[in-house]
Amino acid sequence: MLTPPEVFKCLAEETRLRATLLIAEHGELCVCELMCALNESQPKISRHLALLRSAGLLVDRRQGQWVYYRLNPDLPDWAHQVLHTTLQANAAWLERNATRLLHMDGRPVRASACC
Repeated sequence: MLTPPEVFKCLAEETRLRATLLIAEHGELCVCELMCALNESQPKISRHLALLRSAGLLVDRRQGQWVYYRLNPDLPDWAHQVLHTTLQANAAWLERNATRLLHMDGRPVRASACC
């Protein structure tokens, strides 16, 4: 079970917070989508996603060559509420990232049914 210090420590780093909020907003994103949205390198994004996954905030799934990340469905309700409230109150802060994602060329196509 995640504790508040663990969650807030993970989210205290800006790249991890932006990635987590974008994932919360879109439901699921792959590394290449986050690279585009955050304008960061693959190693940096992958390192941050690995930390979020090992902390229990995110889970992943593979679809062909892509690895997709989504919020852990077993997160405590209070953690979902914190993320939802933060996302709703900070749309302008994420606008640049959301715009990059919206205009991404070659965005991967998800399977119609998630595993």
